[in-house]
Amino acid sequence: MTGLPPLGIAALALLAERPMHPYEMYQVLIHRREDRNVKVRPGSLYHAVDKLEEHGLVTATGVEREGNRPERTSYAITDAGREMLLSKIVSMLSTPADEYPEFPLAIANAFMLPAEQVVDLLGQRRERIAEQVASLEAAGRAVQSIELPARFWLDANFQLAMLRAKLAWLDATIPDIADGTIDWSSPIPSNLKDTIA
Repeated sequence: MTGLPPLGIAALALLAERPMHPYEMYQVLIHRREDRNVKVRPGSLYHAVDKLEEHGLVTATGVEREGNRPERTSYAITDAGREMLLSKIVSMLSTPADEYPEFPLAIANAFMLPAEQVVDLLGQRRERIAEQVASLEAAGRAVQSIELPARFWLDANFQLAMLRAKLAWLDATIPDIADGTIDWSSPIPSNLKDTIA
């Protein structure tokens, strides 16, 4: 397996804890709010586990049936799966990845819209990010109240720091566009047209 997708990493990490069936894995991911880090749906999780098994990273350990429910196959991580998981975590922690989120592309081309519209849109973005910050802060307080060790909440602390940085940028930029500090109407200088084209 050349690349390990985010859902595959999440699945292997759960199976490193103990054997589980995919629906149980889904429930644990949702309960732990891991869906803030990885897009997870039951169908995609079953597919990810199938791919992991196909590549020898997990192995089926048994089939269970409860009442009228369908059979559920439980899986365990293999030695190769554990090695792949740890290798991927080491790589992800130590090496910045080239990620191309949409927002930098949108803000690079925001000049195509009227300044008033950009101010309004960035204001809407700011409100949504502020809601995310409030939600993570509330979750952080809940985690502290149950004395969950900080190592299990590092991702949320990182996300909170990134969201706060985005808020700070928006809080500085929106007024500068609104009051004209950032010039929105002058043409591209002629000496730059050739370098932009």
